[in-house]
Amino acid sequence: MRIKRWFFLSMLGVVTFATGLMLLTANKPAVVLELALIESIRSWTGWRPPGPLVDCFLMVVGLAIMLWSRYRWFLSVYHAAVPHQQKRLVELLYERRQLGHGLKIVAMGGGTGLSTLLRGLKSHTSNLVAIVTVSDDGGSSGRLSKELGMLPPGDLRNCLVAMADDESLLSELFQYRFRDGQGLEGHSFGNLFLAALTEISGDFELALKRASQILAPRGRVLPATLTPVTLYARLKDGRCVRGESDIPKAHGAISEVYLEPRRCQPPAEVLKVIAEADLIVLGPGSLYTSVIPNLLVEGVAEAVRACPAPKIYVCNVMTQPGETDGYSAADHLEAIHRHVGGSLVNYAVVNVAPPNRLLSKYEKEGAYPVKPDLKRVRELGVEPIPANLMNEGSLVRHDPVSLAETVLEVMAGHRSSGEMPAAPPASNASRRSPQEPGRDGDPKSKKSRPAKSSTSRKRPSPIE
Repeated sequence: MRIKRWFFLSMLGVVTFATGLMLLTANKPAVVLELALIESIRSWTGWRPPGPLVDCFLMVVGLAIMLWSRYRWFLSVYHAAVPHQQKRLVELLYERRQLGHGLKIVAMGGGTGLSTLLRGLKSHTSNLVAIVTVSDDGGSSGRLSKELGMLPPGDLRNCLVAMADDESLLSELFQYRFRDGQGLEGHSFGNLFLAALTEISGDFELALKRASQILAPRGRVLPATLTPVTLYARLKDGRCVRGESDIPKAHGAISEVYLEPRRCQPPAEVLKVIAEADLIVLGPGSLYTSVIPNLLVEGVAEAVRACPAPKIYVCNVMTQPGETDGYSAADHLEAIHRHVGGSLVNYAVVNVAPPNRLLSKYEKEGAYPVKPDLKRVRELGVEPIPANLMNEGSLVRHDPVSLAETVLEVMAGHRSSGEMPAAPPASNASRRSPQEPGRDGDPKSKKSRPAKSSTSRKRPSPIE
């Protein structure tokens, strides 16, 4: 790191400065040294400088050496600790100051959908809080949860990486998945790392905080509950399916989902950040296995409803086989209303641009574009926000940049209007009989969106 050389150079500067100061104060030992220096200069140059000039010169040289060596020492430490070699320090300081004054945004969900939203929002604020479902029982997370008795770390890890200040080698390491090896195959390094931190610290919340110190995310990640829970689904044909990973495999219409134990409590920090939020976003993500489970934790739905901040639901781009077959955007909202006992959000961001290149691939798997159904969305008391949010790479996903900017436009329009659409009071029938999903879409509705922010922009091209 080249630190020692600058340390020793700094010590040389201190000695030089101290020598000049000592000569200037005319101490007895200093007089002899001063005369020797003056005589040396006279013999080299033929000019005999006055004593005070020599003293001041030594002090200035010593001070300059100290400042230069300290500056170089700081740069050596900075370049070793901060991965943003392409950015100047002043740019980083300005960027972090601006992000620190950004909106307090709470995003709720799980899976890849929530990570997509966070990846886009982190360019606008560092006051992000991701509240993540902890009912995952499949893959590496499920194995660690069963074998070590810890909360499934996968979705939490994805959110930490998505909000990382710099998604570089360290982030790639956290996402690395072992392809072979007895006991290691299928495990993510990040999941194993969180498991180790949990064992060391004895507390999952503390393990997340320590992982955050390493990844330096622009926000926080909180589990919806610290209680180990299991997700159940009751199907319309009467069957009851246990486990998040098995629900889509049942291939049945879902009537409701619920958690066991039912009275699981959220961490106090979850309720606190919801109450203090400037904006709350639900989704995107699997409706029944990522979005709704967060709202089933005791007190969370009530806290969201009580918060005066605007609430936005981001509807999925495609239906999910075995979970939301044939669902429109309005059907997604109705499912949320059934589980929380009434209306909860003010706006629904709905994609109106179906995929082209990958459409046939998804249709073979039983997945189809979610119909906007904007008219029914309005009838539910929710303002629809139609937008082109498609990112058609190897998979059909929301474009993180477009999604984040659309969400912030909704917030800007909400603030400029000065009022919030009134949400209906909670119904006493929080477990009503589900209605059949509608089939009539309304993608061509021209209902105006909330007023955009005063700064006009051009929609960026999708990010692969």
